[in-house]
Amino acid sequence: MSTESLVSRARTMCEQKGARFTAIREKVFRLMAESQGGQGAYELLEQLKATEPAAKPATIYRALEFLTEQGFIHKIESNNAFMLCHHFGHHHPAQLLICQHCGNVTELHSSALQQEFSRLAEISGFVLQHQTIEGLGTCRSCQQN
Repeated sequence: MSTESLVSRARTMCEQKGARFTAIREKVFRLMAESQGGQGAYELLEQLKATEPAAKPATIYRALEFLTEQGFIHKIESNNAFMLCHHFGHHHPAQLLICQHCGNVTELHSSALQQEFSRLAEISGFVLQHQTIEGLGTCRSCQQN
């Protein structure tokens, strides 16, 4: 899906929810849509400064918080990075495969894995609020090089 169609979809969803998709939030969304894998907040800040020289860390963190709350991006906890969710628009658990060599991140959606994880949490007396499972390793491309 093209960046423009992703932006249009995100803008429409924000309008439907009554959420403000400000110019800065849109710029950060575009940066995420045009990148592969995860990016850290400071990497994104440096890219944003190309068009917004006055941008500060708080600027990027507020935008990332908004985009996460809207379900547009996933936070990759293991390396404190963020990636665009191409399946935004419906709530879903995410399983992420993270290549430790090239940084590529692949998003998976296994309802069986999610159900088993939720079942085990319930047995343990734990109420899940959010679920992202991360697997670290080596992608196919890096294995072949």
